[in-house]
Order: sequence, then structure tokens, then C-alpha cells
Amino acid sequence: MGYSVWPSGRLHLAEADDAAAVAVVKAAWAIRDSGLDLERFPPSDTLAAIAWVAAASITRDGDWLEFADDAVGDPKWSDLATAFYVAISPFVRSGVVEVQGEDERWSYTYASGTIT
Repeated sequence: MGYSVWPSGRLHLAEADDAAAVAVVKAAWAIRDSGLDLERFPPSDTLAAIAWVAAASITRDGDWLEFADDAVGDPKWSDLATAFYVAISPFVRSGVVEVQGEDERWSYTYASGTIT
């Protein structure tokens, strides 16, 4: 069940801001009644390590996050995915993530800490 998605794109998010962005994402996830056990995530997590919850596969290339549509399994969209993309916005300097869904496509465009 769920809506399958395949995100791709590139965001400029300084490596030095990764830990702070992870903390904000986890805080956003904590206020949702999703059944996600945040206790299983170590404090040393990176955005790349937690991206699977947001139906994404991320690799870091310096200050860039590369989103690929090669997530393990069948990535599904959820409120947690939306929370992930919104929560990282204050840390993103620029970039676009396009999400291909089963029957539609949308994108998140980031510029100077804002998301559209």
C-alpha cells in the first residue's frame, strides 16, 4: 500500500549544516503520530542515512546532496516525507528535487532557506 515515488535532484546544503538539519527533521517527525521509532536512530545520523524515511536515496558530494531514484525497495510517500523536505529548507541554499509519482510529478525548489 502507499503511493510509490522516485525523487531526483540536487540541493546545496553545507556539510557543516547536516547535523543541525537532521535534528530539525527528527523533531518534525517526532510531532507526528506515524509509528516511527525515533529511538532506533543514532545521534550520529546524517541526512543521507535517514533519507529512506522520506522515500529518497541521498549521497553527499561536498556541500551538495544528490537525490537519486534508486532507493532500496519500493519507496512510498508519507507525511514524514513531506516533513523531511520542509524541515531541511532553512539549511538549503539552492536546488531542486523532482518527485516522480505513480501518476504525477512535482518538485520542491529551494532558494536561500525557502521552499516552493
